[in-house]
Amino acid sequence: MSLSDTSCQLVWVRNLFSELGIELAPILLFEDNQGSIFITSNPVQEKRSKHINLHYYYIRDVVQDGKVELFFVKGTQNPADMFTKNLGCVKFLKFREQLGLEFYSLK
Repeated sequence: MSLSDTSCQLVWVRNLFSELGIELAPILLFEDNQGSIFITSNPVQEKRSKHINLHYYYIRDVVQDGKVELFFVKGTQNPADMFTKNLGCVKFLKFREQLGLEFYSLK
């Protein structure tokens, strides 16, 4: 469900750039859930996924149209966790560096 919601936002940004005359290559979307990537690439509906609302299958269309590309990233190496989870100091500093974020103290 989060993949579908995120893809909606990415398509909106892509359309905004298009209106400004800037054409973008497919936007890369990194996901740490292999099951959701599989559901996106496999159009077969299985018993375990039948509860998912059709609204959330929007990601399939977006990937097929070449607007978004999905890639797997291990959960232990996902810098987005910095924004969604309480991390230990080591992981926090690692992800902060990967994202190019710096800490400035006001003196």
